[in-house]
Amino acid sequence: MDWNKPKYKQLVRALLTLKTPDEARRFLRDLLTPDEIEEFSKRFQTAEMLAKKVPYSTIEKITGLSSTTVARVSKWLNGKEGGYRSVIAKLHHHSTALAREG
Repeated sequence: MDWNKPKYKQLVRALLTLKTPDEARRFLRDLLTPDEIEEFSKRFQTAEMLAKKVPYSTIEKITGLSSTTVARVSKWLNGKEGGYRSVIAKLHHHSTALAREG
């Protein structure tokens, strides 16, 4: 995939403008179908569980995803891009900071 294509650059710029959970929800709802949102949510949930070393079979039962999809998410989670790892780390850091404040 060539991330230098203008259409992909524009999508990334659009994502970077989102400042609140409500803005993100509204944008995702306009951009994606409910089924796409469901699928993407399951993939991210899978990445979080894989990062916590949850067994594939448990992830499949919880998410309803196939073993092939779980394996693909695992490949991306452990791949060179690091997108899942970066976001999971930021979410963990954010939730840890909130727990300390509360």
